[in-house]
Amino acid sequence: MSGSIIIVRHGRTEFNATGRLQGRTDNPLDVVGRAQADAVATYLAPELLSDTLFVCSPLLRARQTATAIAERAGATIEIDERWIELDYGSYEGLRQAEVPSNVWRDWRNDNDFAAPQGESLNQVQQRVADACNDLAQRLNGRTAVVVSHVSPIKSAVAWALGVDASVGWKTQLVTASITRISVSANGAALTSFNEVAR
Repeated sequence: MSGSIIIVRHGRTEFNATGRLQGRTDNPLDVVGRAQADAVATYLAPELLSDTLFVCSPLLRARQTATAIAERAGATIEIDERWIELDYGSYEGLRQAEVPSNVWRDWRNDNDFAAPQGESLNQVQQRVADACNDLAQRLNGRTAVVVSHVSPIKSAVAWALGVDASVGWKTQLVTASITRISVSANGAALTSFNEVAR
């Protein structure tokens, strides 16, 4: 069990640009997001080999970003539902400033807190940890590129560090950023976070 996992946050969407909570809303990339996806694809192209695995959230913004990257390697993309964004439930689409301060407090203090009809950080953590464990078993010295969203990526970081989901509140990920995790017989290790294509 060895190799590396490169996790890319999708490019920008209109919701990202306007500071709205964007969970399961299936928005496309905006003009900036498409340019970001192309930039990430160019940046990662030298690292992509014929045996690189490509995994993606089912949401359009992730698929568009993943397609830009995978096309450089002539590869196909596997869709894995476990990499989908956190479900914000009834808060979906709200501007972050519109969410009551007590809700943010509860969210930060309780990993089991979920918006009405939504999903908790611990639920995201469990599904992403399962996805990471499965992917680690498949690497066999290879690299996997995963395109996902901010909450699942932070959960993958927690998995690599062996800490709980609350670490996500202490981290920040910009759109189209890159997170790298190495996997070896000694376990997983975070090697890069919030890396931006130059």
